[in-house]
Amino acid sequence: MLLPVPPVHSEVSISAHGGFPERALPRDHGRVWKVEDGDGYELYSNGLRIDNTHQVLGVPRFYQVLDRRVMWPLEDWRSEPAGIVYHATETASGEFAPERNEALRSASRALVRLVRRNQSYNFLIDRFGRVFRIVHESEAANHAGNSLWADDRYAYLNLNNSFVAVAFEGQTDSPGGVSPVTCAQVTAGRLLTEVLRARYEIPARNCVTHAQVSVNPDNMRIGYHTDWARHFPFREMGLPDNYSAALPSIREFGFTYDEVFQSAVGERVWPGLTAAELRLDHDASSRGVTLDEHRAFLQERYRKLYTALKLTGALDEPLAPAAPPSP
Repeated sequence: MLLPVPPVHSEVSISAHGGFPERALPRDHGRVWKVEDGDGYELYSNGLRIDNTHQVLGVPRFYQVLDRRVMWPLEDWRSEPAGIVYHATETASGEFAPERNEALRSASRALVRLVRRNQSYNFLIDRFGRVFRIVHESEAANHAGNSLWADDRYAYLNLNNSFVAVAFEGQTDSPGGVSPVTCAQVTAGRLLTEVLRARYEIPARNCVTHAQVSVNPDNMRIGYHTDWARHFPFREMGLPDNYSAALPSIREFGFTYDEVFQSAVGERVWPGLTAAELRLDHDASSRGVTLDEHRAFLQERYRKLYTALKLTGALDEPLAPAAPPSP
């Protein structure tokens, strides 16, 4: 039942999303297309410019999803991204100021080389708002590892193959209260999100942060990685506040979290954490079992699904081919 079949590419349809108050919508709102292919770059109708000079060859996407109604893998395999995971590189490049211009440029160049060598993300947005394509979005990057998410119809385990990785150069907990991203990065992130959502019909619910999807199967806790555990600019990306989405890792699979994760989240607890815990308690009562018994049942379900997908190769990590010399 789980043998792979050839991937099917659907026709792309453009949908409106993001942005302006309804009465102020310009006529071209929601229409995004590629304007031109240049020498090492792409230009899009919303103003996005993607630098392709550092792109490396990756491994084509090929993954299975879980039918959320029954929590079991569908037979068909897919090859188009279903969502976006936003990352922070957690690299320090110092104060963003004109007198540090050369140091900032040097840090950005070094980061691009590192990300390129490890194929860590599909896209990297540096402090100046430049968008670098590292691994094409039709290919998998090594960005999420053990991770999971779910939308209204499907659940996804290990998101390297199913979600696009967009990384912002910076630290989510920058010292001195400095913003983790610059205005240029926010603008570039919004434009890139528009292009990806339009091209691959990605729902807003599937645009999430690394901290929301990262899990540790060894101790069944969420938040193995905590980048963007707070302060992600969802509204500025043209997205709803997905910190409010009930975490499927808790509700569907019984994961827990500890003090380290709570510290990363901060005083303002995600509404989605509270919502997931309340649904978990409600589901336990509906089944007539204790919360601990229900959580144990869900955790065992996760382990069985993880094992089943592992056997089919659906959870294999992308093998990074040798990258050509840096330009």
